[in-house]
Amino acid sequence: MTKLNVALLSGGISSEREISLKSGNQVYEALDKTKYHVTRYDPATDLGNLVADASKIDVALIVLHGPYGEDGTVQGLFDLLHIPYQGSGVLGSALAMDKWTSKRLYMEAGLSVPPFHVLAKGQAYDAEVISRELGFPVVVKPRLGGSSIGTTIVQTPDALPEALESAYQYGADVILETYLDGTEVTGGVLGNDDLELLPIVEIIPESGYAFFDYEAKYKEGATREICPARINEELSRQAQSCAATAHRALCCRGYSRTDMIIRDETIHVLETNTIPGMTPVSLFPLAAKTAGMSFGKLLDRLIELALESK
Repeated sequence: MTKLNVALLSGGISSEREISLKSGNQVYEALDKTKYHVTRYDPATDLGNLVADASKIDVALIVLHGPYGEDGTVQGLFDLLHIPYQGSGVLGSALAMDKWTSKRLYMEAGLSVPPFHVLAKGQAYDAEVISRELGFPVVVKPRLGGSSIGTTIVQTPDALPEALESAYQYGADVILETYLDGTEVTGGVLGNDDLELLPIVEIIPESGYAFFDYEAKYKEGATREICPARINEELSRQAQSCAATAHRALCCRGYSRTDMIIRDETIHVLETNTIPGMTPVSLFPLAAKTAGMSFGKLLDRLIELALESK
């Protein structure tokens, strides 16, 4: 059997470089070497080599997170090189990375989102208006980016300036969003035209974490992830439907994972990840495993979907 030549990208130059490298290591170990000849590339140093090798590459696995990896830029490069890759293309990747645009598309698709405002760097704001329209606590997060980097839950108006300054380090616009205290869940979908809806995962940060922040996401033992989630069958079905609707609203392909909050039996969509964390214990692989798909088989399926898209 002829092996496929797989380009595996991890690392990159975003603030999520370290978790990308960790994910890349796990993906490399799990790929079946009897099926694939795997060459690793770090976009921080290896883009020239990648371009030079393009004619020998059958398919790419992009295991990058954040800007310059999950936002459509690398996807555009692969399109120019005529190399198929797993997951969403330029449009879907860019839409999902932009929290302001994705929220508007969610609402247009009939999904519920927490009330929010957008502030540009240097723009004046009235804390009383924010308090009246969004309430406190309020979530402050960069418009672009992922892994909750630069995100703060602000309890009182006097803490806003520091939170805004933190978020502005990652872009010129920030989102202020009503904090909803509820059950946090995430829903994965897998497929191109026909979507497989994976079991819903419930996310419970341990005490000491105000929310599912960067450390809670990646520090071992900092969070409990329960799959299937401890919600009733109807809510689970609704959450899966919301994940599929979000996936389609953002023009995603291949796979995605949508984060949601359930409060008073209402599901509020937060954001969609087009390249979910890909260690064997990450949320998307956990949902796939619960559905009966091992990590290695999941990677096989993503490669199949990439080639199908071609």
